[in-house]
Amino acid sequence: MTVQAVVFTTSVAALIGWGTKASNGCTSGHMLCGLSRLSGRSAVAVATFFTTALITHHVVHPSLYTDACPGDTPCYVPVLPSSKTTAALVLLSTITMLAARTIPALIAQATPSKESNAKIPSNPQAPARTATQFFTGLLFALGLHISGMAHPAKVTSFLSFPVWHAWDPSLALVILFGVVPNLIMIQRRGYNEPPAFASKFELPTKTVKDVDIKFVAGAVAFGVGWGLTGTCPGPAVLRAFAQPLWGALWVGGFWIGSLW
Repeated sequence: MTVQAVVFTTSVAALIGWGTKASNGCTSGHMLCGLSRLSGRSAVAVATFFTTALITHHVVHPSLYTDACPGDTPCYVPVLPSSKTTAALVLLSTITMLAARTIPALIAQATPSKESNAKIPSNPQAPARTATQFFTGLLFALGLHISGMAHPAKVTSFLSFPVWHAWDPSLALVILFGVVPNLIMIQRRGYNEPPAFASKFELPTKTVKDVDIKFVAGAVAFGVGWGLTGTCPGPAVLRAFAQPLWGALWVGGFWIGSLW
């Protein structure tokens, strides 16, 4: 890796780190979680960083073509895996989802309760909650990997909108299959009943009335970094496992940016 690449990777990561902290979230927090809760504050953040990323990508990469879409065919043309690969991915996803639904519950049943005579941990719900967090991260990472959303070039190809021949609409499916089902579930269930392995929901309390200059500036900074590289915190962590040197630089830069 060249010195220029080191400086660029670290600097952009620092920009994204500061932006994430200043705007209190990223694509996962504001788009997947915030929009699902109908958060006006998250809607402001998403509109800001999406618009900024779009403009940044068009300015910095005027050809709009990426490694994921070199331009030999329109980027919106789907590329389907073989039937064997599809079956393997469906099986892997199904097994992981079933494990995520059953293993935390089994751990909760195996954890001594206050009514039993066995020695109980200080927080009986903690083991099951930890298992839930593990499988949540595993499912999220699996989804990023299978969908290609961990590939920066595929993300930046989405930012080529509205130039149709250079636009990859894959990221829009995240909204369709990520935001919409959660939105429906939240509207049906609400937050009156606590989650399975916690005493209450931990939710942000700020509203759109709390949007200030720093919040908007953070969303803009995040959008610039996202538009430059197509990388945000979740996919960056996943990529760090495959490219440890890059990951160390990116995570280090992100941490430095979050200190400001």
